Amino acid sequence: MPNMDMIRRIAREVLTRSAPGGDEDNWLWDRTQRILRNVEHICRLPELVEADVPIDRFCLVAATCFADSGFTRYAEAEDVSSRLVLADVNSTDLREFSIQIVSDKLAEELSAAKIDKVSNIILESESRETNLTEAKILSDARNLDDMGAVGVFNEFRRNVIGGKGVSDVMESWKRKVDYRYWQARLKESFRFETVRKIAVQRFAATEYIMNQLKIENAVQDIEDVLLESLDYTVQAAVN
Repeated sequence: MPNMDMIRRIAREVLTRSAPGGDEDNWLWDRTQRILRNVEHICRLPELVEADVPIDRFCLVAATCFADSGFTRYAEAEDVSSRLVLADVNSTDLREFSIQIVSDKLAEELSAAKIDKVSNIILESESRETNLTEAKILSDARNLDDMGAVGVFNEFRRNVIGGKGVSDVMESWKRKVDYRYWQARLKESFRFETVRKIAVQRFAATEYIMNQLKIENAVQDIEDVLLESLDYTVQAAVN
């Protein structure tokens, strides 16, 4: 029987890198643990339980552990500049890199059949046409991580790595809103309606955070106080 604790330990070793300053960079492992929690809860949703949908939980968890491992190809401390491409890496390339790591790291832990199943889940999680339940669950779990306060944190991290500031973040946000990027993702990126509804709720929190960021970046709150003060002074002079 394959040892899931061992699979998790291997994944943690793969996903925990050295930061440019020499400290431990655990961002990928932290994200993976969060997505694992998403996966575990999605598996328990009524729309899956009541339909008695069969789920290979072992292969699903293993696939989740390594779904983002392809990022480590760009996260070597000795090549700091390579980290700048993390936000722009092609998703197909990322998945291909990830399944290569699955084959390399799990060859002694899993049978060839299980490695194929894990790899297939990772690959098909990018396909909107997939009929593989485990791939749908992994896809929703990953997409949910892009929404809400966590999504904002991830977006800020990508911009900081790229040397960008608050104004750049706001411009990027505005473009996505103008082109209805988020509306399209909420409509097309989720396979399970319950997860979609949660994503919508999280996006509302994102809008609140970004609106507050816009106010602070433009110092609009101080400007409003000054305008109120000026209006009061004018009114007092008239009276």
